Amino acid sequence: MKKTTLAVAAAAFAATAAFAGETPAPEGAEVYFINVKDGDTLSNPVTIQFGLKGMGVAPAGTERDDTGHHHLVINEAIEGEELNEPIPSDEQHLHFGGGQTELTVDLPAGEHTLQLVLGDWSHIPHNPPVMSERITVTVK
Repeated sequence: MKKTTLAVAAAAFAATAAFAGETPAPEGAEVYFINVKDGDTLSNPVTIQFGLKGMGVAPAGTERDDTGHHHLVINEAIEGEELNEPIPSDEQHLHFGGGQTELTVDLPAGEHTLQLVLGDWSHIPHNPPVMSERITVTVK
């Protein structure tokens, strides 16, 4: 009886405390920007290259261990309970479900925050989330 009670309590705690999807990420996995860094001043068109360490890239819909696909978050943040949900697809949340590892885009002049988030086969961040630091760039 005690084991059942502890298991139920642990499951309830995990359900309320989880801040990432259910797909596991290996320890030490990292996603990062290859060619831009915090504080850079850029000119259009902007090319952004995505790096990944400790995992592989697989297209959306491909359920394979230790893989995911890139999402670029522009001027937004994914945090809290949003880490348990599919990443939205809009102008601030760009999906690279084909397995792409770079983007060339025109950004409006001014300051922008950028962050990479790896999503699993169903666009949900891994557990723990594989996310870059948010960086700030200025576009001339």
